[in-house]
Parts: sequence; structure tokens; C-alpha cells
Amino acid sequence: MNQIRQWHAPARVNLIGEHTDYSGGLALPIAIDRGITIKARRRNDDTTHVWSLGQQAQFHHAGAETVTGWAAYLAGIAWALNEKGIQPPALDLVLESDIPVGAGLSSSAALTCATALAMTAFAGVTFDREQIALIAAKAENDYVGAPTGLLDQFSVCFAEADHALLLDFSTDIPSAISIPAQWTQTGLTLAVIDTTSRHSHATGGYRTRREEVERAAAELGIEALGRVSLDQVVSLSDPVLKARTQHVFTENARVRGAAKAMRENNWDVFGSMLTASHNSLRDDFHVSCPELDAAVEIALAQGALGARMTGGGFGGCAIALIETGRVDELRSALESAYEARGWSRPEVFWVSPSAGARELPWHGQGNDVG
Repeated sequence: MNQIRQWHAPARVNLIGEHTDYSGGLALPIAIDRGITIKARRRNDDTTHVWSLGQQAQFHHAGAETVTGWAAYLAGIAWALNEKGIQPPALDLVLESDIPVGAGLSSSAALTCATALAMTAFAGVTFDREQIALIAAKAENDYVGAPTGLLDQFSVCFAEADHALLLDFSTDIPSAISIPAQWTQTGLTLAVIDTTSRHSHATGGYRTRREEVERAAAELGIEALGRVSLDQVVSLSDPVLKARTQHVFTENARVRGAAKAMRENNWDVFGSMLTASHNSLRDDFHVSCPELDAAVEIALAQGALGARMTGGGFGGCAIALIETGRVDELRSALESAYEARGWSRPEVFWVSPSAGARELPWHGQGNDVG
């Protein structure tokens, strides 16, 4: 009988520090109490079979086939391990998820990190959190073709319950410092507003923004835009590159301010940093959209201490730090405003800082993974 094992990888909410990871800057994410669980068992051939939400896919571990669609994220892990000289066995995989897909909560990083944990375990290889994150990033960047930074994978792998992560991307391997996240102790809730508008990092504006950041750094003669000085920001003549650079420069300052406010439980200052971040993402980095702007404006009108879009942008989710007793009022106000504008109904839920990717005990019976 083949042994069944299971792993869980959380989604993440980036509190602040957007489009700064690939710029060599700072970010402050949390893992949340939503995620992907993978149940796995070894197969006796060379074809991995995957089931998820009524969909089925499969891919061979040998050969040069190119897998497309959602299964590419799993096939990319097998490919990335092969690139390191590790041949993972074929598996039966069943995926369960409560992450809204495409919402900017990093469902892809949760999927790749959970898959990497499963495949390395069945291959008899022990990887630390850093190695798992890098394998997941390689699969997403080089196999799937999504030009993401390392924020999502390191958030998923290094997160701790009841803490945020201050991530510093100024070196090749980010550093991570845990900071207690204690807003609930003062009667606050971190609400997530899923606008239900969607985006594609692999083919959309995310790629363009990353190219613009790289062009700005090259024009300034610096290795990464996160190292830019104020004098260098104002020296740029191209208005687009100047705006992108101004966002990176000011966003790094906001992350430092938000981390300090979080350590001091100064939630008014923390909230002001969130809102300022959204304004910069809207006006300088141009990655917001009408649905996200409306979510932020309505949250602030309902008494939120701060609100911003989260994730790569062009749709997806916003977050709002608001008194717990006002969450239902926020939901009603959003639903009414979106309906009046002819938009899809938004989803509002609250999240808690949660632990990172890990193996879970298996309490099932027999070899049934379904």
C-alpha cells in the first residue's frame, strides 16, 4: 500500500512593499489562514496525475513535453528539481484550495511551494525553507514564464503565526525578520476585499513594470533600483521611469515606517502608511484599477485606519485595517457601491497571520487520496 502524506501552503497578503522585491527593496507580508493542501502518494510509473476542483491533468516526468495551464506550476517543480539533478517520482496529487485564484494572494506560490515539499519528500531529499522557496520561484519564472520576484515564495515558506515578515531583497537571498502582528488585541481586523476583477502576471502589465524598473536602474548605473537615492530620482528625465523610481524609493521608506509602527503597536501610523502606499501604486506605478481605487476609498469612508491594493495589481484584492465591529458595514457599503457601478459583487473576508508551508499529519485510511 502506497503511503499517503499531505502538505499545506498558505496564501499571503502583502501588508506593504509592493513591486519592491525585484527592485532589491523591502516588503512586509503575512501568510494568511487560507491556502492549498496537497494530498500525495507515490505512483509506479513516470506520469504524475493531478486532481483539483473537478479538473484533472497529468504530465510525464521524462521527455521534453511542455505542460500548459494550471498544471504547468506542478510540472515546473519536477522540471526545476531535474535541473538540480533530482529525479522526483511520479505522484498522485489531490489539491484542495480556498484561495481566490488571480486575486493577488499568491495562489501560485502556495501551489508551487506545497508541490516542492511533496516532491522532495517522496524523492527522499531534505530541503530547507530557503531552498524550497528558490525551487518554487525557478519553476514559476523559468518554466511557467511568470516574471515574479521572490516575495511570494519567501512569504509562503518563512511565515510564522501571529507575525509579519520584514523581507529585505538587497542581497541575492532575502533576509527575513519576524515582527509581532498584534492589531487584533486593539480591536482591529485586517479585512481583505476581493474585487473579483482579475489579472495575469505572466502576460499583463506586471512584466512591463518589471522591465521599466530594470531600465531605470540601468539608466542610473545602479544594480538594483532599491538602492536609489533621492538625487538620482530627480535626475531622471524620462517621466515614466522617474515615476516608477519614485514609487520604489518612497515605498521602501514606507515599509520601514510601517515596520516601526507595527513594533510599537501604533496602528494609526501603520494605517497611514497603507493608504500612502496605495496612492503611490495608483499615481506613480500605475498598477491600480477603478475597482481597487473604489475599494480603498470606500474602506476609508467607513472608518478604516488605512487601505491599499495588495499584490501585483491590475485587479485582485485590497486590504483595510478597520475596527472589527465595522466589517459588516464595510461589506454592505462595498456591495452597494459596486452594484451601482455595474461591477461584480466583491467578496470581503478577514484574515489572521498564519504559519508557513508545512507537512500535516495524515489521518485518512488506506490509499485513497480523493
